[in-house]
Amino acid sequence: MANPTAGDNAGVDAARQPVDERPQWFGHPRQLARLFTTEMWERFGFYGMRALLTLYLTKHFLFDDQTTNGIYGGFTALVYLTPLVGGLIADRYLGAKRSVKFGALLMALGYFILCFGGETARPHAVIDGQRYEVQVENFVDRPTSSGAEKRFVVDGARRLEIRGNEDGTVSLLDGRGDVARTVEKGGFKAAGERSPFYTMLLLIGLSMVTVGNGFFKPNISTIVGELYEKGDRRRDAGFTIFYMGINLGSLFSQLLCPLLADTVGWWAGFGLAALGMLFSWSLIQFDGGKLAGYGETPEQSGPDRSLLIYAGAVLAVPVAWFLFTNLMHNADARPGEGIIPYLLSLPIMGKVLFATFVLSIPGILVWAWFEGNRVEFQMMLAAMVLVVFNVVFWTLFEQAGSSLTLFADRNTDLSVFGLFSISAGQTQFFNAFFIVMLAPLFGIMWNALAKRGLEPSIPIKFAMALIAVGVGFMFLVWGAQYAGPDFKVAIWWLAGLYFIHSAAELCISPVGLSMITKLSLARVVGLMMGVWFLSISVAQYVAGIVAQVASVETVGGQVTNLKVSLDTYIGVFWTIGIAAAIVGAALLVLAPLIKRWMHGVQ
Repeated sequence: MANPTAGDNAGVDAARQPVDERPQWFGHPRQLARLFTTEMWERFGFYGMRALLTLYLTKHFLFDDQTTNGIYGGFTALVYLTPLVGGLIADRYLGAKRSVKFGALLMALGYFILCFGGETARPHAVIDGQRYEVQVENFVDRPTSSGAEKRFVVDGARRLEIRGNEDGTVSLLDGRGDVARTVEKGGFKAAGERSPFYTMLLLIGLSMVTVGNGFFKPNISTIVGELYEKGDRRRDAGFTIFYMGINLGSLFSQLLCPLLADTVGWWAGFGLAALGMLFSWSLIQFDGGKLAGYGETPEQSGPDRSLLIYAGAVLAVPVAWFLFTNLMHNADARPGEGIIPYLLSLPIMGKVLFATFVLSIPGILVWAWFEGNRVEFQMMLAAMVLVVFNVVFWTLFEQAGSSLTLFADRNTDLSVFGLFSISAGQTQFFNAFFIVMLAPLFGIMWNALAKRGLEPSIPIKFAMALIAVGVGFMFLVWGAQYAGPDFKVAIWWLAGLYFIHSAAELCISPVGLSMITKLSLARVVGLMMGVWFLSISVAQYVAGIVAQVASVETVGGQVTNLKVSLDTYIGVFWTIGIAAAIVGAALLVLAPLIKRWMHGVQ
């Protein structure tokens, strides 16, 4: 009997071969190879785009750090929120396979739209309430700066060079290098004048990616879960192999997309991401019958609703655009007098995310109480507790695309052995490289430990991941004490952080995907996969808030004082590193209880 997941029905089972007769791929169902490759190219597109996005916002559109981190956090949050709806739609109407095809096309179109960025935004500054033109010498509208930029305030016939000070004041220097004027802390505000049309295109492109991802992301994982029989011990290893495919795609894109953006232009980097996404679509669209019987449309009465669903998805794009616009104008929300005033101060997206998460967790548990037996309820309860801890992990881990990328651009010596340099966007490839390197080793290790009865339980693996992500940040903080006189840390300290974080990721992400398919009630596995991604969505949004704490003053896309920048980042990284270790230790204490609720699920 096939593992019961979303979309299972008699017709689907009949289309499948008996387990013993299925062709194998390295000891796994052959269909895993097709899904592995499809996800690899989808991740090629997504991570190639992600490697550029933060730098694109700060250097081309000249958004300040606060707004950039807010938009980035909101985008990645929506990317993981929409699977909640996409999983439900696939469960009830489209089926996983058709959902994946539609999502791939929508995402590809979104990446193509990002190719159109228009002219670079024009910088200016507001000093004590008065606006001044800002000129930037040696500026290059690329991910990697020339390193020789100088920024000047134009005050009548004078050009005054901008220099940020450690105390938060800003000095304006004349042609001799003397201080012509000192602006008190808070009196200098840098900004950019950007085209409303191209800003709209940017947000439309991001909106299409978020909606398309909602159809693609939960359902490709659901099909993987369908490949394995109930109780098949190969499931965790299969998801780990699948996860290695994700990172194999992101490895190459995070090298190639920033390279093209640097050498050709932003449009070329985003264009390559779009081509990767189209190739992913072609693999699932023209599968040659290899996926027959998996992810098929569920049996339903009444007319086919697929066209109505596709139209609704297109209409959801302007809704996402509105949320981005609202977020962009509320990116400076600050804590109020307690949690309630703070939540009320959040933009609409923040309110929706937190409300959805807070209501969905107990709501699903109440449903499981009435619909399942005692064992099924406890298994769902275990899954939900781990989902909550998952939020903490991804909040800290997902600094990679925001604060860690900006740290790489501003306070990291990107020279490799003094032979060549990489760009800040390309530093994100470290994570993918280490995942590809470590994933087979982790798969072998888990299997070897399982044979000896020593494999850690799923809650223990989650706790290990949380502690490790904290250790990674503290490793970088340790390396900061060896920063040079230019206030830049050697690239190997950043690579070390990514190595530790990659090991942590392998303890939680592929294990988490597998855990959801094993602990969920069969008829809501697609919805539960959506809840898993909802937890990551909330984490992404909170990660954006954390990254905003690390914001530093910039003019024309460049920081005004590198020492202030370094001190700010290191202070934030130390705090979240300690917090991660404490939360991980708390989960270690709870692990035995959670394991009992799992009733033997490994």
